[in-house]
Amino acid sequence: MTDDIPLSGAALIKDQVRRLPDAPGVYRMYGEDGESLYVGKARSLKKRVSQYAQGRFHTQRIALMVSLTRSMEFTHTRTETDALLLEINLIKQLKPRFNVLLRDDKSFPEIVIRREHAAAQLKKHRGAHSIKGDYFGPFASAGAVNRTLNTLQKAFLLRSCSDNVYETRSRPCLLHQIHRCSAPCVGLISLDDYQDLVAEAEAFLTGRSRAVMARMSAEMQSASDALEFERAARLRDRIRALSSVAQETQVNPQTVDEADVFALIAEGGAACVQVFFFRAGQNWGNRAYFPRVDKSDADAEIMAAFLGQFYEDRPIPRLILVNAEPADHELLREAFSMKARRKVEIARPSRGEKRELVDHALANAREALGRKMAEGSAQARLLAGVGETFGLEAQPERIEVYDNSHIMGTNAVGGMIVAGPEGFQKNQYRKFNIRNSELTPGDDYGMMKEVLRRRFGRLAKEEEAGENPPRPDLVLVDGGAGQLDAALEVMADLGVDDIAVIGVAKGPDRDAGLERFFAPGKAPFMLEPKSPVLYYLQRLRDEAHRFAIGAHRTRRAGEMRRNPLDEIDGVGPGRKKALLHAFGSARGVSRASVDDLEKVEGVSAPLAQRIHDHFRKGA
Repeated sequence: MTDDIPLSGAALIKDQVRRLPDAPGVYRMYGEDGESLYVGKARSLKKRVSQYAQGRFHTQRIALMVSLTRSMEFTHTRTETDALLLEINLIKQLKPRFNVLLRDDKSFPEIVIRREHAAAQLKKHRGAHSIKGDYFGPFASAGAVNRTLNTLQKAFLLRSCSDNVYETRSRPCLLHQIHRCSAPCVGLISLDDYQDLVAEAEAFLTGRSRAVMARMSAEMQSASDALEFERAARLRDRIRALSSVAQETQVNPQTVDEADVFALIAEGGAACVQVFFFRAGQNWGNRAYFPRVDKSDADAEIMAAFLGQFYEDRPIPRLILVNAEPADHELLREAFSMKARRKVEIARPSRGEKRELVDHALANAREALGRKMAEGSAQARLLAGVGETFGLEAQPERIEVYDNSHIMGTNAVGGMIVAGPEGFQKNQYRKFNIRNSELTPGDDYGMMKEVLRRRFGRLAKEEEAGENPPRPDLVLVDGGAGQLDAALEVMADLGVDDIAVIGVAKGPDRDAGLERFFAPGKAPFMLEPKSPVLYYLQRLRDEAHRFAIGAHRTRRAGEMRRNPLDEIDGVGPGRKKALLHAFGSARGVSRASVDDLEKVEGVSAPLAQRIHDHFRKGA
């Protein structure tokens, strides 16, 4: 008696079709070891999936996908719209091999006018809308939102400081001195007048900028007529700040108040989607995306998949302009309207200003794709050069570079950056807070060992468990023979000594171009001063150095911001705020007597004694 051979490919799909309903839903195809191959939606699961079982495929890619299929899963839904929304969600979760995939799904920055305080705070925000207030965005980049915040501070003089800083101010801060804050914290403006400034800022961010500027101009004229020249000059500066917004942005449409503009260009198996954001009649920036596609994918399919994934966890505007009408256009529009709880329009304009906006985005997409493809070709040559320089068997697909940063051993942080055929892979970067308290301060070898032990210890465990974690082809460590030996010792202990490791030592006086390279079993060597490979390796080392220093500064700043009151049991945010308000600072609290501490609202006699004792430990 022989064991039954499990079904696979078209035979497996044909067997599954017999039990499928003629109803909407989502299907998932899986390969060996549970690899996610494809997620699709269907108006009729039975009809759609049966097409894969017939063996007649439009492309070799679909034929390959079917041949690799080892199992399938199905989810029935109430409507085809529900199936579309579920498909989008599953694609973002599973990242299937054969789906069009949006690879960069970072959230966009926004501006929030925070309403939890009597004097509203103006600040940058990213992520969920967990703060009570009014949100404006999205902005395409941190640079775009910072420029707008800068303008708003100049024009409306709203505070950006935290509540703790606001409550403990006794005199105006530097922002007031440079005319970017009206200083409500010390009463230089009444809360009623401050609220008027907040209302003007909100009006500007919701598209009523002309009315705001007209009102300011009339007020400036009145001040001038009344010989209040200082006040008139301040209003003039505020008007100039608002006018600069129109001058700084390249495209400010007259007929589009709120829209996202998408332009797709696909060539040679690569694609670029350029996205422009228009809010309040202003251009709030643009960003280029390079989704994973196949050369057989039609523009309509790419656009539909991209839009669905793009808006899976982002707010949807009332108008979406595209240069290629997405597949299942009406179904997508219905799904977006249902998600946004209002009507959403998806349009491919043929004339007028809307067409000009799409054409402008398309020109940007074409240029961005050209640059990306040129960079990719150059990147491949550089990686081939790296492989040849270090005697690797093949061109490295993943390079990991490690560096440490600290000041006299304090707040030590290790950094790992990753590079490959597509350049720096910033979503793969990792920082390691050095935890070993037994290390001698400044022990760079010990720090490098800890970082590599944590990184490759985890790699070894995941591989032992049958997982497929990202494995580097080349590891670069900042340092000479000592750092290389430390790295090789850790790799050998963990059983991952089949990964190439190279030490990069800075030249005399840290001069670029005089770096020495250390490889196991070889004498230290240098590269030709004008070698493209040398320049590339310098970029990798500098990026690792930049990342490690940034992580160190962030950790150090966090330590500096820590308040001694945070270390006392029983002192939460409310009591901390009351203590700081009563004594002005943590130092003031430290000098207070037990009797004075007891007078603060919420501070009991035992807590007052505990606070008093905390600041006198070891005294």
